[in-house]
Amino acid sequence: MKIISRLIFLVIVISFSQSCKKGCTDPTAANYNPDAKKDNGSCYYVNLPTNLMVELTNAPNSGLVEVEASASNENYFTICFFDGNDSTIVTSTTGEASYHYSDSGSHNIRVRAHLDHQNYTEWLGVAEININSSGISNVGYTTPLTYSNYTLVWQDEFNGSSLSSDWIYEIGTGSWGWGNNELQYYRQDNTSVENGYLIITAKQQNFGGSNYTSSRLKTQGRQFFRYGRIDIRAKLPYGKGIWPALWMLGESYSSIGWPSCGEIDIMEMIGGNGYNDRTVHGTVHWNDNGHASYGGSNSLPSGRYHDEFHVFSIVWDQNTIRWLRDDIQYHTITISGNNLSAFQENFFFIFNVAVGGNWPGSPDNSTVFPQRMIVDYVRVFQ
Repeated sequence: MKIISRLIFLVIVISFSQSCKKGCTDPTAANYNPDAKKDNGSCYYVNLPTNLMVELTNAPNSGLVEVEASASNENYFTICFFDGNDSTIVTSTTGEASYHYSDSGSHNIRVRAHLDHQNYTEWLGVAEININSSGISNVGYTTPLTYSNYTLVWQDEFNGSSLSSDWIYEIGTGSWGWGNNELQYYRQDNTSVENGYLIITAKQQNFGGSNYTSSRLKTQGRQFFRYGRIDIRAKLPYGKGIWPALWMLGESYSSIGWPSCGEIDIMEMIGGNGYNDRTVHGTVHWNDNGHASYGGSNSLPSGRYHDEFHVFSIVWDQNTIRWLRDDIQYHTITISGNNLSAFQENFFFIFNVAVGGNWPGSPDNSTVFPQRMIVDYVRVFQ
């Protein structure tokens, strides 16, 4: 009987204790306790951010979404971009953030205006992404169609479905792998023009005795220039053994050969993880009692030249050639000396993607195929 009495007493005590549980009983308080039966005056209140406004900007056919958020009484924002099974969270004190989607479709976006980590007001929205049928996002740097004191004398915007008559395909393996022990066979089939882009595709493909195929185009005898500003907007391939180039040879090449004709490399890149995939080179080659060259390079602080479009430019007059990436000058040479007279003559364009060669070396197991160099435009101003 004593044991039973003690059990009854314990049940009564527990029940009484629970019935007298104290805490904050106000549902609007930050520390509201739904189990509390009696208010103990401990309630406190948080003024959450209010007036959360969000504006989404989605440039057509770009994949780029920009967010501008504002609120009252906030200390910072977090913007979450959902992309398939992944998500990227950007913390911003200004409410501004951006994200590049590579796939078309509906993508969720969440914006929170924070008082602190645990207290915030939330907005949920959807960005509708439409990227053209070629799957190319147009995100990246661009340059104008006009410059002060210059006239646009030639351009190719690559509209239509095929190359214009300004371009000639070079076919085959050249001599000694185009003089560089390159590994690819150049074919017309590896070039396409679609949705306003020129696309050169390097493939791991057996053809003509080579293990790789690609394309090489030139304007020799059709479009050639001396002096001016040249802008080429392009997105580059990447990876070990991949060697894209946007360059020029002297129109006298057929008569006097290389290097006497001169060579202007507006952009070359030798692919490879890390530094190589984010570094481009601008170089000139000429004859000075033998082969001579002078070059410089430009590296992105992060990412790769594959990630978005960049504009590769030279500004060329009778005295100097200057190289720019996205209007940032990174290299220059004075060409007024007699031994540099090749650069006072006409030059034609060559666009190509090589695979392997003396400079980049061969692809390895990390190299992904196919690889594409995508050119948006080439423009010549004088």
